[in-house]
Amino acid sequence: MSSFQLLSKSMQKKIWDMKWDKFTTIQDKTIPIIMKTNKDVIVSSGTASGKTEAAFLPIISCIENNAEDQLKVLYISPLKALINNQFDRIERLCEHSYIPVHKWHGDVGQSHKNKFVKKPSGILQITPESVESLFINRTEHIRHLFNGLEFIVIDEIHSFINTARGVQLRSLLSRIEDYTNERARIVGLSATIDNFELVREWVNYENVENVEIIEAKGSDKELLYHLMHFEKGEDRKKPVELFEDIRELTKNQKAIIFCNSRGEVEEATVFLNRLAEKDNVGESYYAHHSSIDKKEREYVEKTMVDSKLPKTVIATSSLELGIDIGDVDIVIQVDSTFTVSSLKQRLGRSGRKRNANQMLQLYSTEDDSLVQSLAVMELILEKWIEPAEGYPKPYDIMFHQILSICQETNGITFEKLVSKLKTNHIFHNLDELGVEKVIRHMIENDHLEEIRGKNELIVGIEGERILRSKDFYAVFMTPEEFTVLEGFRKIGTLDKTSMLNVGDNIILAGKLWTVKDIDFDKNKVYVQKAVNGKPPKYSGGGVKIHKRIGEKMMELLCSHEEIGYIDENANITLADMRNIYHYYNVKPKERIIWEEKGEMVFETYTGTTITRNLVWALRSLGVAVNSVDGAGRIKIDGNIDLEGLLQEMNKIEWTPETFIKHTTDREFFFSKFSPYLPKDIQNELHIASEIDIDGMREYLKHYSFRKIIF
Repeated sequence: MSSFQLLSKSMQKKIWDMKWDKFTTIQDKTIPIIMKTNKDVIVSSGTASGKTEAAFLPIISCIENNAEDQLKVLYISPLKALINNQFDRIERLCEHSYIPVHKWHGDVGQSHKNKFVKKPSGILQITPESVESLFINRTEHIRHLFNGLEFIVIDEIHSFINTARGVQLRSLLSRIEDYTNERARIVGLSATIDNFELVREWVNYENVENVEIIEAKGSDKELLYHLMHFEKGEDRKKPVELFEDIRELTKNQKAIIFCNSRGEVEEATVFLNRLAEKDNVGESYYAHHSSIDKKEREYVEKTMVDSKLPKTVIATSSLELGIDIGDVDIVIQVDSTFTVSSLKQRLGRSGRKRNANQMLQLYSTEDDSLVQSLAVMELILEKWIEPAEGYPKPYDIMFHQILSICQETNGITFEKLVSKLKTNHIFHNLDELGVEKVIRHMIENDHLEEIRGKNELIVGIEGERILRSKDFYAVFMTPEEFTVLEGFRKIGTLDKTSMLNVGDNIILAGKLWTVKDIDFDKNKVYVQKAVNGKPPKYSGGGVKIHKRIGEKMMELLCSHEEIGYIDENANITLADMRNIYHYYNVKPKERIIWEEKGEMVFETYTGTTITRNLVWALRSLGVAVNSVDGAGRIKIDGNIDLEGLLQEMNKIEWTPETFIKHTTDREFFFSKFSPYLPKDIQNELHIASEIDIDGMREYLKHYSFRKIIF
């Protein structure tokens, strides 16, 4: 029986209405598994391959006869905006099935939420934070809400696997199982995922064999890609020629330009609009990032969808996931992404039109960025992607969930709480003594209170202080912020870490503003449109890179092979960077220590974690480490026998405690809830997240080290 024939009559009618002549590969593979088995499913295929329909066509077919009076599908999304985008898409699929589709997030009115709670039905689209809110604020309705649940669809599942937010989500899904008549099947959707064994365990550790991986590799779309290099000037500013080239490229195309910081987004938006004004076409470029007010972002998204003119949005990772901004002709990346998966996700935003190719234009503005951009692109072409690693030792998120569970149960015995945590799908691997230690620590610090006589734990006064905070529902860190206002109109927010003064210029929402007043008590900054030429302030940040990117960078520097998709400037710059490695006949399996009078530079060319471990090991041996840069170069004061020391380091019996002694406060693992844990548990988190002695040993064994004196 064909995939089409397996679907219900109403779904078949909908497919005829949509004038589909065939299913995509991923749809053909997925429909039979959902329709004919009881397995959990991970659907992995490229962007715009029809994953949403691959999941929902069969799911709707399965639930359509009993979805009017019970909630049958929980659709979990990482973004409210993605929920809003997908709402119409899923509602259209349900047209002939009469299955209600509901949204639940902070922008949905209480009347709609109350109506749904009284009569749950159909499909509910929700974020993890809103699921958390249900457990905290709608405790008495949880069983009524979830008892008939049959499917849990997790969109962009890769965005959860390695994160604190993913631990929270998996814990919540485990807690939902206590209220369902039958365990709901999990269907995960992703365009960028690897290490399927870990993903299987994340989905269903009790029965990993019952998790089906459905993968459609490759794409029938051709990827057209090119890289251009524009060196920054001595003032560290991006050259005008870069913006002129982007302007020329985007004059007649709809584009997304990705930058690596909010400041860079704002700078590019202002400069490109200045160039557009010279062409007398008005505003053509729009900024989009998390500090811009939601209404402004939604306006940009709608403008991009509706506009028939060539418009361009300039964004951070805020548009990396599948928010609908219409058909995009080309994706532009300014300087390298920190991960291969990020670039893969971004380039998938183009080429969604039928018979259109994917187009990617890369730009680099620094030597290291050029090499890293090439390394990431080469790994894309090799079809390599960072493997999922999970979130090790999640005691910090367990602290958060303990408060939530105690609120949900309105009192639970110590033994039952330990049992509930040990059977939770994400905490089951934690040491039971460690779990008990955290609970006792919470009692000692009044995060939990023991009710005498009943021997039950409830949320204590200090726990209430955390629980009642508006930030409780999100487990990820959110910086303290100023609200930026022009009169009464909210423009967006600025991190409080930004050193602001009255009279400073800032760029926000793609426009230049002058700070008129700062109300530190109310965390508000009042601005007016700038009329002076004072340079604005920006801020940015960095991310860990995988060791394979560092290795690929070194391979490129040692290689003599020409790269065919880069411009002349990039070719010249790369050749200049390669010259010294070619002169000294450096091999990819070597790592060089450059020695000058008074200092040494050790080029590690590995991942961020191993570089940090090398730094801590060197410090413990008395080496004066001066600094480490983003490319993993360790600068050392003085001239020492570092070659010999690195060979000796592999013979030492290192312990995590030795590294911790030589870790600065800034380098120590820190999360939203880690400060509430016992000190030794905090150390466990740091060891699990940041210390990789085996990885460092493997690195020292795998490479040879050579000192070259300048």
